[in-house]
Amino acid sequence: MCVAVLLSLPYRASAIVGRSVDGAKWQSQVVMVLSRSGKQAGFCSGVVLTRTIVLTAAHCVSNASDTRVYLPGQPLIPLRRIARHPGFHADAPRTRSRSIDLALIETAEALPGEYTAPAVADRLRYELGTKFEIAGFGVAREDDAKTSGTLRAGQVTLRAPLSSVLLWLEEPQHETGACTGDSGAPVFTEDGKLAAIVAFAEGSGSRLCGKLTQAVLIAPQRGWIERVIAGWR
Repeated sequence: MCVAVLLSLPYRASAIVGRSVDGAKWQSQVVMVLSRSGKQAGFCSGVVLTRTIVLTAAHCVSNASDTRVYLPGQPLIPLRRIARHPGFHADAPRTRSRSIDLALIETAEALPGEYTAPAVADRLRYELGTKFEIAGFGVAREDDAKTSGTLRAGQVTLRAPLSSVLLWLEEPQHETGACTGDSGAPVFTEDGKLAAIVAFAEGSGSRLCGKLTQAVLIAPQRGWIERVIAGWR
């Protein structure tokens, strides 16, 4: 399940299914990304790279004119432009094909001064059992949009298979993981570095979340990120 969410406007509530905590320590680094279609709006999460550039999931954005950055309690911020990773394939969840689900968005005005970029991890691979933390604005309960809109964080652990593209993350005891609205959410290492961006979630049985969170590794894509940013300057 690509974990974007459709609703009219975000409500303030919990996020991250399973066991989660207040995500206040990440609030200067994580934003919401809204994409409108007609009278509906979908939102994801995103991480600040500069005061005008946010990294999110490619499936979260369409045209710059239909996308906004939202900071809780503040007016929507319009975009100047969007760049999707050339390796992104929108049908990847259905076809189970490889996809680099990343997008960079540039805001038309700078984010407030308190928003800062996290350090970016340079590791290309991690050992099984490595712990990470997801921070996003998504729902705390499946199919309940009212439980979205407040930044929450949850701890997950790297499971097999090991990949040079994705992190496969889980926390089976409490079924913690990303859910609707957490696409584009950052995945942090234990020392607070940005390691990956959430792209996909899966649940057990009829559930859609709580079993698996997939996230795109950042380190292998730093060249693309740096080239796009350099071209925008």
